[in-house]
Amino acid sequence: MVGGTAVTADPGVPIELPQATSIIADLLDILRRQLDMDLALLVRAEREHLVVQVMRGSPAHFPLAEGDLLARRTGLLGQILGGHLPGIVADTSTDPRCAALRTAPAGGDRPQSAGGDEPGGLDVRLVRAYACSPVLDSDGEVYGLLVCLARRTRLSISATRDGRFLRLMAAFLTDSVLDPQEMWTRRRRVWQEVSDLIDNGGPRLVLQPIMRLEDDRVVGLEALSRFPDLSAPPQHWYANAATVGLASELERIVIRSAVALLPMLPEQLTLTVNVSPSTLVSGLLDLLPTQASGRLVMEITEHEHISDDGRLLLAVDMLRHRGIRIAIDDLGTGYAGLAQLLRLRPEIIKLDGVITRGIDCDAARRAIAAGLVEVAAAIGGRVVAEGIETPRELATVRAVGIPYGQGFLLGRPKPCADAARLFRAAASTVSPA
Repeated sequence: MVGGTAVTADPGVPIELPQATSIIADLLDILRRQLDMDLALLVRAEREHLVVQVMRGSPAHFPLAEGDLLARRTGLLGQILGGHLPGIVADTSTDPRCAALRTAPAGGDRPQSAGGDEPGGLDVRLVRAYACSPVLDSDGEVYGLLVCLARRTRLSISATRDGRFLRLMAAFLTDSVLDPQEMWTRRRRVWQEVSDLIDNGGPRLVLQPIMRLEDDRVVGLEALSRFPDLSAPPQHWYANAATVGLASELERIVIRSAVALLPMLPEQLTLTVNVSPSTLVSGLLDLLPTQASGRLVMEITEHEHISDDGRLLLAVDMLRHRGIRIAIDDLGTGYAGLAQLLRLRPEIIKLDGVITRGIDCDAARRAIAAGLVEVAAAIGGRVVAEGIETPRELATVRAVGIPYGQGFLLGRPKPCADAARLFRAAASTVSPA
């Protein structure tokens, strides 16, 4: 699986993003509901920028994401923080104080992702009502802005009552939740670590074999990531990268590196690469071959919610049009597994190691595995059992009818150059999985 390890400030010391982040998110949800707004966010003020730090609600109508940079002196939020606009406006379309911003050109009003060179502001024309309050740090200096945005008029909002509630929440953030400087220092450190990794070409890749169990032949390889520090589970890198808005960028560089391995590999072997639903729907075709002829498998990880808006199905159809097959990863361990199976009808179903481990002595695990074999046959797919580590597990997987397997017993991940050389000979007489 594409993944990595924890970011560290000092060698061997994992950085955990502070629990305060989740508390702030809960407070933003309370604020958004209290004021009946669409979006609530905390932005931090730097010298030239405002940085979107935590955000809750529906961002569909506002071009904002956590980690975005906004110009501090222009745009709606910059003008509010600078005292040029009031903290609460019920209808920006009729408020004369917002008129100048509403007639400003839109071109400079786009935010930039963290690290962008020329951040813009939030376009007031996208916001019909807002309520904001400054947030101070423990030294009494301006830390940033507590913000609520609505895409519709909120005539019932009260500068007195709602303003008092806003100030209460801002004070609570300062007194009881934030150590703002420490929190931001840690998040910036995570951002820098992930950015440096991306700039240096991404994590190192290794290849693990996928075996056809009836004859113990290598039929495919899965590309796995290896990060500088191996002391923590792979998901830590992506969890940390997601908090600073770099998860998809990190994932894309891994996918690009993996796809570049295809010419090195025997034509009889498939190459499996992991992809999250969010990265898949954001567009991957520029990274992928125009015609893969079944050699490339995109394995959709099940660790985040898949929306029902059709974008994922459209992306999957485009991949299949290029001869790229679809696998579902870690089936059997997540809430959305069966829904994914029915919607996507994947060519390959991966049985998670949580089910495989101990399958030889657990009837329930065997029943799940046997059921997936039947489901796969009904939709024209095949099952691969992950995490096979003992001869008894291997024998049981074979006995329940699973045709393919993967795990340390069958083959450990190898550096790409070594794997390509070793598996070229082994695959000389094997058809693809």
